[in-house]
Amino acid sequence: MKNLETRRSIRKYSDKPVSDELLTRLVALAERTQTMGNLQLYSVVVTRDKKIKEQLAPAHFNQPMVTAAPVVLTVCADFRRTSTWAENRCATPGYDNFLSFLNAATDALLFTQTLCCLADEEGLGYCWLGTTVYQPQSIIDTLHLPRLVFPIATLTLGWPDENPPLSDRLPVEAIIHKEIFRDYTPELIDDFYTAKEQLPENKEFVKINNKETLAQIFTDIRYTKKDNEAMSETVINALKHQGFL
Repeated sequence: MKNLETRRSIRKYSDKPVSDELLTRLVALAERTQTMGNLQLYSVVVTRDKKIKEQLAPAHFNQPMVTAAPVVLTVCADFRRTSTWAENRCATPGYDNFLSFLNAATDALLFTQTLCCLADEEGLGYCWLGTTVYQPQSIIDTLHLPRLVFPIATLTLGWPDENPPLSDRLPVEAIIHKEIFRDYTPELIDDFYTAKEQLPENKEFVKINNKETLAQIFTDIRYTKKDNEAMSETVINALKHQGFL
C-alpha cells in the first residue's frame, strides 16, 4: 500500500543496470495476473539496444526517457501465440476480430499494471507512456510485430535518478458510484475539480496558455478533438493491418 501511496512517474534514471535476471523474475511474477480464459493474451518486447530505442522514440514524440532509460518495455495484445497454438493442435482459431483485440488489450493492461506494482516494490522507477497507441504502426514496424499482435503500453524502466512531486488525484467520491451510476451535476463537478483547479501549478498553466479554465488546457491544447479523430483513424488502420478488423 505504501508504494502505491508514494507512486510517481520517473523520467530520469541512474546508470545502474537492470539485470536480465531481475526483469525475468518480475515478468514471471506478473504472469500471475488474472487473464481471460487463462490464455495470457499478451507479450512484452524488451528493448535495450540503443539503436532500436532511437527508432522507437519518434512514436513517443521523442520523449528523452525513451532513449535514456536502460530498458524500454512494449507490452502487446497478442492473439498470435494462442492462434498458432490452435493451428498446431488441430483446432481452428477465430480471433481475427475486434472482441478478441479487446480481450487481449485488457489482458495486456492488467499485466502491465501488475508489473508496475512489482517494479515499485523492487525500488525501480518507470514511466507509463500513453503515446503507445498514438502511432502504433511505427512501433509495429520497428519491433516487427506480426499479425494479431498490437502494442498497448510502453514502460521506460530503470533505477530512479530523481524524486519528483506526487501528482494530484481526484477525491475518491468522484470515482465511487453506489448501487447505480450517478450522473455528474454542476455541483458535483465543483466538488470534484475545484481543488485540482486551485493548485498553483495548474493556475499558472492556465495563465501562461492564455486560457480561462484548466479544462480548456485539455480540450484546446493537450487532447483536441482534431488530434483524437486523426489518431483514432491511425489506430483503426493499424488494427486492420494487424488482422483484428
